[in-house]
Amino acid sequence: MLWLFLGVPFLLLQSCVGIPNLYQPSISNKIRFVQPIFIGALFGILDILVIKIIQHPQAYKELPPFLQPFPYSIFLYFSGALEIEVFYRLIPITLLLLIGKKIADGRYFNYFLWTAIIATSLREPLEQLPTGEYWYITYALLSGFIMNYLQGIYYKNAGFMATLSLRLGHYLFWHILLGFYVQYFELLK
Repeated sequence: MLWLFLGVPFLLLQSCVGIPNLYQPSISNKIRFVQPIFIGALFGILDILVIKIIQHPQAYKELPPFLQPFPYSIFLYFSGALEIEVFYRLIPITLLLLIGKKIADGRYFNYFLWTAIIATSLREPLEQLPTGEYWYITYALLSGFIMNYLQGIYYKNAGFMATLSLRLGHYLFWHILLGFYVQYFELLK
């Protein structure tokens, strides 16, 4: 967990690159927390529908690797979300925007911004590209890209806490509540 402190200097640089700081008063809690959590929850519910209900409707015999026992899952997926957001969004986007501010006195800043958002949106879905049927691979790539793209937009408009909130909304349903259901309702039958 100590390596997460590598993100602290980048939190302090957010205002310098046009990203709202952690608790900027002009960003409402609705924009910073409520909307992102809701959007993340929708992605989590969609993953449950596609992967659990359509692809694997039968009861699991054991927890699959993407689920962990409750209540351990709460701590694991919170720290996992924090790690992903620090290393997939906070550091790379802030670093690219710092470079964009310096090159040609910031004339190309928007190119750096959109390159950073698109590149960070592609990273996770490409790293986690599944095998299987074409429709499922397409679903995983598109839903992963869209969710990460929205996180990039929320990062730009509402800051780090908004992008973390979106991921936590997703993890709440996809990893924690689904894990709770499988653990206590499928495995205990």
